[in-house]
Amino acid sequence: MLGFGAIVKAYPQIELIARFGGAAFLIAYGLKSFYAAYRSDQALVAEGDAASSALKIAFTCLAFTWLNPHVYLDTVFLLGAISVQYGEQQHIFGVGAVCASFVFFFSLGYGARVLRPIFAKPSAWRVLDFVIGTIMIALAINLLV
Repeated sequence: MLGFGAIVKAYPQIELIARFGGAAFLIAYGLKSFYAAYRSDQALVAEGDAASSALKIAFTCLAFTWLNPHVYLDTVFLLGAISVQYGEQQHIFGVGAVCASFVFFFSLGYGARVLRPIFAKPSAWRVLDFVIGTIMIALAINLLV
């Protein structure tokens, strides 16, 4: 948040580019989610419990974290662009984003077993895709307004 804010202070036009770029990305992602909600028939099919070593799990986790381009798009550009609108209170926005991220991923990780039977049905995926699309479009509108 603060690094992007410093860049924006030095080059104010970057904020505008990041804002419109972030909004375009969110609109495209939202439309993709709406399309998936309309056309998809995917379902979660669990293959069973596979034994893995702690080292393999740790490397997989690190790979999903550091090699995932969405990490950089979301945290650097998207959150950075949104945080600029909070001015001197960017740090409060940053703490809120970190807390929300922790709660989301913690809940997702431990709630997966509870959600497993629900997402075995294609209709649940369609509802989730629709909700995601709605949130993405709302965030895009918020960025543009």
